[in-house]
Amino acid sequence: MTPVRATPPRPATPEPTAAPAPHTVAELVRALLPLVRAEAAAEAPSAGMDPGDLEQGVWVKLLERPADAGTPGDPARWVRDAVRAQARRARRTAAREHRYRRHDEPATGDESDPERAALRTDRQRTLRAAVGRTPGRCPLVLTAMLSPADPTYREIAGELGMSQGSLGPLRSRCLGCLRRMLAAEIAAAELGGKER
Repeated sequence: MTPVRATPPRPATPEPTAAPAPHTVAELVRALLPLVRAEAAAEAPSAGMDPGDLEQGVWVKLLERPADAGTPGDPARWVRDAVRAQARRARRTAAREHRYRRHDEPATGDESDPERAALRTDRQRTLRAAVGRTPGRCPLVLTAMLSPADPTYREIAGELGMSQGSLGPLRSRCLGCLRRMLAAEIAAAELGGKER
């Protein structure tokens, strides 16, 4: 029998030295900040979120980790997964949540904007006042044309007791007169009252 020779133990190969693990939350945040910002900026458009909101959600998730969990094993993977999870949550929330609107609440949009409603009312008031100052039969013709019932030429001509053929030229003259009156009012208002 031949004696078995024991092979000398190999010297331990040093593992590649990685950056020392951050010991405090502040160091961890400082180390992960560029990565979180980049991932949040990349995922935010698809989630319909602000990148800052997505980033904030990731930081909250990091701080909610148990204290004994320490630094994530693969920080890049953890950040990527956390950002994508936050983006998925935001997409689900946006798809499921709808603004509650009571039946007696006015609809949103141009109709419910008080400033636009005030401007629209002011324009209508100015227009009606100018229509009342037009000469001859113009106030009757223009008032009938501005009616919310939207009458036809035949109905307007019958109401005013005139032929339908003469209504077109009269309407044209009245609109020209009204246009000149309103242009003069707008020009006069601009000359005297603009402040910068």
